Amino acid sequence: MAESMTETTERTAERPATVPRPVGAPDGHDAALILERSRRSVDPELRAAVDSLPASMRRIARYHFGWEHADGTPAAGNEGKAIRPALVLTAAAALGGPEARAGAARAAAAVELVHNFTLLHDDVMDRDATRRHRPTAWAVFGDTDAILAGDALQALALRLLAEDRHPASQAAAARLAACVVELCAGQQADTALEHRAPGEVTLAEVLAMAEAKTGALLGCACAVGALYAGAGKEEAEALDAFGRQAGLAFQLIDDVIGIWGDPGRTGKPAGADLAARKKSLPVVAALTSGAPAAAELAELYSRPHREGREGEEELQRTALAVERAGGRDWAQAQAADRMARAVDDLARAVPDPAHAGGLLALAEFVTRRTS
Repeated sequence: MAESMTETTERTAERPATVPRPVGAPDGHDAALILERSRRSVDPELRAAVDSLPASMRRIARYHFGWEHADGTPAAGNEGKAIRPALVLTAAAALGGPEARAGAARAAAAVELVHNFTLLHDDVMDRDATRRHRPTAWAVFGDTDAILAGDALQALALRLLAEDRHPASQAAAARLAACVVELCAGQQADTALEHRAPGEVTLAEVLAMAEAKTGALLGCACAVGALYAGAGKEEAEALDAFGRQAGLAFQLIDDVIGIWGDPGRTGKPAGADLAARKKSLPVVAALTSGAPAAAELAELYSRPHREGREGEEELQRTALAVERAGGRDWAQAQAADRMARAVDDLARAVPDPAHAGGLLALAEFVTRRTS
């Protein structure tokens, strides 16, 4: 009897989706503590911004962030790791010290609002029914309300920066607005790729899409932190490059998890990305590998996913075809390469490893995860 997708996940769990620890990352910087401290700094700004929304939008936003249940009662759910605001604050501290970090809390909240705007919209477009182990906002409130709530979060982000009296707020607002345009272009490219035949998609296209969808906002977060520290253009651009490379490593690992991750950790069904026929990085790497299994994968991807037992067995075959064609190994190696590039970019902006340690710890955290 063929093993189920759950059994396949358990079997492949022996190969965690991680990349090697960056050389020079100091052990004294604990990513979990950095994230916790950043959350404490940003949450008041974030909650105050959301609470300023009209009641109809506020209800959806508070549900999305995990602060309330669908009926409006308080909840203590999973509101996400807040990696992007942590990057803002940690970049500010790396270049400007504790004072710069303290002054960047509003900017960090703005970046987190933009991130959640993209999540609300992406969930609608991708028809993802769950996020953070509970129904997505559109599944509860409908497409229209979820989209409008996302629009409201984006507007809030720019308002936070427009009202901020920090001298870097105008430059940060311009950079964040440009990033939103890039994010939208990346999402459009991702959606367009889904309508193309498996053999028509190139690896270069998918890498460019991933940089726009994921790397751009992580890079923007780091650059905004640099601006709030009073850094010059060269330092801001180097930190943007650092964030983009770390973001690509993040996306590569996320795509691996999307195929082989444990549903108990990810909050999504096993093989959900394969069932949706997503042109993820490991899949496209496998399709373009020229390996014998690539043809089988292309054939499987050319037809719609079936539900039930037959569909589950087909997902198992698809995951194995991606692995046999080298997609998983390529993604792991590429993630390590992107992290090495990220470390080089960081060294250009923050040469002192003691000051760079927090950013290295966060970069390592996002690429050494299982959910």
